[in-house]
Amino acid sequence: MYCRNDVILALAAGWSDLAWWLLLLAGLSDAADGWLARRAGGGSVWGARLDPLTDKILILAPLLWLAAKAVLPLWAIWLLLARELLISGWRAGQGSGGPASWSGKAKTILQFSALLLLLWPNDWGATLGGPGSFGLPGLLHLLGYWLFWPSLLLALSSAVGYMRRR
Repeated sequence: MYCRNDVILALAAGWSDLAWWLLLLAGLSDAADGWLARRAGGGSVWGARLDPLTDKILILAPLLWLAAKAVLPLWAIWLLLARELLISGWRAGQGSGGPASWSGKAKTILQFSALLLLLWPNDWGATLGGPGSFGLPGLLHLLGYWLFWPSLLLALSSAVGYMRRR
């Protein structure tokens, strides 16, 4: 599997098409890996500890890039990063690796969907709607922006749920 930082390298190089496909591929491979691990008997403690870390890199790196481009406010990304560090610390103290809650999984899916929409390349469907219209990319970017906020709220509420398990 390729390094998940390739998404950031593609974004930095201006290759938005490649970055989008790499992000999609990383998300799909992560979902398939989790499904296969559960089907094979639940995976390992190492998998339970490492998989959430790779998920965080996959999602937080492009979110930080979007904040650097002023697409999302930096304070929101820092709040999300603080949440992820808190939960990672909690998981490190759990013997089982601290399995993900349903709200935590929903948060990841919502964040991933928001990212795919926010990173939708501007030249994909730009001519839809005719002159003067918002266009497909602008509509998808706006939808991704608005999906980010419920994902942040879900992230914070799931953190409260994790901390109550202590």
